[in-house]
Amino acid sequence: MDADDPLSLEHQVCFALAVASRAVVAAYRPVLEPLGLSHPQYLVMLALWERDGQSLKELSAALHLEPATTSPLVKRLEAVGLVARERSPHDERALTISLTSGGRALRARAVDVPGTMLERLGMSTGELTEANAFLHRLISSAHRASDPFPSRSTPA
Repeated sequence: MDADDPLSLEHQVCFALAVASRAVVAAYRPVLEPLGLSHPQYLVMLALWERDGQSLKELSAALHLEPATTSPLVKRLEAVGLVARERSPHDERALTISLTSGGRALRARAVDVPGTMLERLGMSTGELTEANAFLHRLISSAHRASDPFPSRSTPA
């Protein structure tokens, strides 16, 4: 196939991102296994360690997931005693997700995960910081590109 072919698989950003995502998540697996966490559960815990006591809606927004996707993750974390789900006293339809003492204690064991991953990936802190910044710009661009009602510079 022609190296300049715009439809070449290797030229597709979506392909590179999908492969990179699977590879990075696979690299995390043996690091998270001793903590008893899957990668999606680790992300939930990171969000709660950052800000405990979030509603399911807030937690889902922080993770860029639908509540229907976040809810089963939270239920599994609750089943192993890391989080508690409680109905909000202000709105009975809303669930508040809070860390248990076990969930807070797990943070002390998880603090080595970023450094371990840095070593496993064989990249410098600077390289990963640059990659992270680029990916966040890409995420923002993709969100704007998928917006069905982009902002208009002139009123309709």
